[in-house]
Amino acid sequence: MNKLAICFHPKGAKLIEKINQKAAERGIDPAKGFYFGSLPVDTEGITVCDRSLAEFVEESFQPGNALIFIGAAGIAVRAVSAAAKDKLSDSPVIVIDDEGRFVIPILSGHAGGGNKLAAVLADLLDAIPVITTATDVNESFSVDSFAAERRLTITDKDRIKQVSLKALSEKKITLSIQDFPPTKPVDVMIADETDREYTLLLRPKRYTVGIGMKKGKDAKETEGFFLECLQRAGIKTEDVYGICTIDLKEEEPAILHLRNKFRIPVISFDAELLKKVTGTFNGSSFVEQTVGVDNVCERAAMAVAGTDAQMVLPKQKQDGITIAIAKMKKTAMYL
Repeated sequence: MNKLAICFHPKGAKLIEKINQKAAERGIDPAKGFYFGSLPVDTEGITVCDRSLAEFVEESFQPGNALIFIGAAGIAVRAVSAAAKDKLSDSPVIVIDDEGRFVIPILSGHAGGGNKLAAVLADLLDAIPVITTATDVNESFSVDSFAAERRLTITDKDRIKQVSLKALSEKKITLSIQDFPPTKPVDVMIADETDREYTLLLRPKRYTVGIGMKKGKDAKETEGFFLECLQRAGIKTEDVYGICTIDLKEEEPAILHLRNKFRIPVISFDAELLKKVTGTFNGSSFVEQTVGVDNVCERAAMAVAGTDAQMVLPKQKQDGITIAIAKMKKTAMYL
């Protein structure tokens, strides 16, 4: 995710600099720093903003971004209150005091990864992570964390509370999967669909999207083609298990944009491994000469989905971008 660090005092700017220095030592991507204070600041790498904080937050509160406020929690709460809409899609928001003593996730701690980011930041600063989500504080089962970690789609966010309340009451949480339906109602069912009784249904992400592209393709153009291909296949972004490509392209800005915006992991392979994927593919001698394998998008999609998977959308081409979509077999969904 893109980490946007916002500060209001030179102390906060120095703290952002410290975070990035420590992050660089550990190979962690740095945060982009933005300063909204009135006092002079000379810290390198901090952008001094002359627009309002409200405008900045409205523009930046987007999927793929995490907002890190250095300062009072009240400022952060007021700044993001109008932007927050949905616990499953809101940007994670972290607050750190100017002295760097406490790191507090205040929004999207589970689904957005705010709690995990807070733990990383606290470790970098040798600070105390202040986690307030009830299931974490009580060391209880968190169904939204469970779903996020296993790439499962929550079909009804309003039912998360019912499962969490039961867990907080120290009652057992029952879980079943589609191929082993229980005789009694369960709290959590993992299935595409079922006629069994449950409190919350988690749907497996069964589709893999393979992408190949020329170097430096525009992120917005790629996003538009990506969404168009999903529409052709009749699927949604939340149904995608992974964005699959060759290792030479895994750091392409356009691919990272899709990863960050839609919270879909990127899975990459080297050319030799892609050559070993069996099947009939739409090969290109030019592509083979360029990257070492005749087809990237179809082979990469099938490499993740499995050789018994179904190619639901063969290679689609648009101005230097190729996309293919495969569907996993049901028996592979729970591995």
